[in-house]
Amino acid sequence: MAGRGKARVVVANRAQLSWDLINPDGWLAPDHRARLVVGFIETLDLTVLYDKVEAREGTAGRPAADPAVLFALWLLATMDGVGSARELDRLTSQDLAYRWVACGVPVNYHGLAEFRVAHADVLDDLLTETLAAFMAERLFDADEIVVDGTKIKASAGKSSYKRALRLDEAEAAAKARVAALKAEVDADPAASSKRTQAARARGLRQTQERIEKARGKLAEIEAEKAERAKRSPKEVAGQKEARASLTDPQARRMRCADGAVRASYNVQIAVTTDHGFVTAIMATDRRNDSGLVRPMLEASEQRLGRPIKRLLADTGFAQVDDIAALSSRPEAPVGVYIHPPKDRTDVKPATLLVRQREREREPQTIKDWRQRMTTNEAEAIMKKRGRIERVNANFKNRGFGTLLVRGLAKVQAIGLWHALAHNLTIALRLRAMAASAA
Repeated sequence: MAGRGKARVVVANRAQLSWDLINPDGWLAPDHRARLVVGFIETLDLTVLYDKVEAREGTAGRPAADPAVLFALWLLATMDGVGSARELDRLTSQDLAYRWVACGVPVNYHGLAEFRVAHADVLDDLLTETLAAFMAERLFDADEIVVDGTKIKASAGKSSYKRALRLDEAEAAAKARVAALKAEVDADPAASSKRTQAARARGLRQTQERIEKARGKLAEIEAEKAERAKRSPKEVAGQKEARASLTDPQARRMRCADGAVRASYNVQIAVTTDHGFVTAIMATDRRNDSGLVRPMLEASEQRLGRPIKRLLADTGFAQVDDIAALSSRPEAPVGVYIHPPKDRTDVKPATLLVRQREREREPQTIKDWRQRMTTNEAEAIMKKRGRIERVNANFKNRGFGTLLVRGLAKVQAIGLWHALAHNLTIALRLRAMAASAA
């Protein structure tokens, strides 16, 4: 309007240096999940992690990052579905929740990645400790569990699988590169920096180590094939020559739930049927689940410190001998609920007669099991087996569907992180429900 001066406003001056007073404790709401995770970490005994810290008072060197902070960062990241150390490193500088957790503790993706897979033994003990605490709160009933396996995509491609001949060629090529690197250094030590030389030498050593591991896996596969050939020669007669991955020698090619065959690990999970608390988790390279019920049951009982009264699993998880052994344990018999494989009906009368005679010679515990699985009560109980499917889905929604690490030991560590995050998520939800109902 005429007669009015120019608008007077405060403009942004991004070149001006300034000191800001911040209060990190005011960044998050009182009930924010990051606060709950840190509060949970504070209740744990992390002495063993502090004992592993090499930086000590009275000695030279920088202090190490607080293991409790690293533990809280990874637990929160797992709950949020973050599985990359680089992404977690970015979040600690850009996301308020992760900045609040770190709050001045220096982190980098190298240290984060190493911490995530270096303490599987500690994670296993903490899973036991936390389950005991949740059980003391009466958050779950440990009398009944369900066991299942889920295929997890490994960090290895189809082209990385090599026959024995190709492994020999890869080893020869690696040795040639080592010789070439040595000749280059001898001819002109200043041709490349020491850091570059060390990185190349380290890469070649790792390649040779993977080749040796792949050879070991090939020998293991051939031994399994020879054992199967004794039982069923036709089963292995048309199979191709065994192959092992140079990228991840311990990963096996498996048929997954979508029908595709890819490099995978078979992770076994045991959970309670009421709220789905994970009582045991075990990474394997087994293509099928047969015979894994007993070790999973024993691992759950050892972790819970009490016997399991009832076990649910899918058909094929246990052999008849396993079911007989579990059902007749003198100290604590287990009620096994597994549907028997369906009998073929398109067989000759003589085959039916042989089957009938074999069933008549079975132990009484097996006869009782077969009879029990035909009842309506068994059908109602087996409906609770669906709990494990939801747990598997939750794991994969948090990033457990595809692995970014290699090797059984590291896969087991990642599985334990997911088990801890899953159990804590359930416990926080149950506590919130109890508080709102009070």
